[in-house]
Amino acid sequence: MTHTYNITGMTCEGCVAKVSYLLKQIPQITNVAINLDKGQADVTMSSHVATPALQDALKDYPKYKLTEENAHHAAPVNVFENQPEVAKSWAATYKPILLIFGYISAISLITAMWGDGFSGMTFMRVFMAGFFLTFSFFKMLDLKGFAESYAMYDVVAKKIPAWGYVYAFLELALGLAFALNFAPLYVNAFTAVLMAVSLLGVLQSVFNKKQIRCACLGAVFNLPMSTVTIIEDGLMIAMSIAMIFMYL
Repeated sequence: MTHTYNITGMTCEGCVAKVSYLLKQIPQITNVAINLDKGQADVTMSSHVATPALQDALKDYPKYKLTEENAHHAAPVNVFENQPEVAKSWAATYKPILLIFGYISAISLITAMWGDGFSGMTFMRVFMAGFFLTFSFFKMLDLKGFAESYAMYDVVAKKIPAWGYVYAFLELALGLAFALNFAPLYVNAFTAVLMAVSLLGVLQSVFNKKQIRCACLGAVFNLPMSTVTIIEDGLMIAMSIAMIFMYL
């Protein structure tokens, strides 16, 4: 069964992700589809859940107010708007991140081959610079939304919400450090530790099969948490460790 509720207080995609996550913590809730523009949520349940129980799930975030939809004032139904959403393919779902990795890889490859043969060190350094600068850019577009989404799964941000804000600026700093080749040994060591900590939360979410959004590209794109995120973080760790050994 599916019921529609009005929810106020949502201002960004980060809010949407948080409300959806909180409601899904109720065992009977199987799916939550939120329309940010309308301020409505279609909640699918395996068995009926009383409205007070839904409101209780949001109690730690007072700005979100959930009420039952007023059937007497419901807007006319648009049959085209209510058509079931076509499931996206894997490639379509991850198109943004695949394009970003493709562009960064191409630029890194060209730079690494410029001069006397291919340089693996240059490739990895430029790749890391492009990765952190690009990903921090998307996080900065909606810093609050990113921080709220990140706090849903990151082991540090769960306990210290401000860590999400700090993390975005750390990525920016790392991107600049790799671009300038600043203190490479220390920067790579710090990167390996930072990404390893980030990976812990990702692994917990994926292995526990939690349906939450990956905040790697901030709150701009709605990318699901999956093994793609694990590979992304793992690749950064592997490159950092590889460059550490090259510098030693």
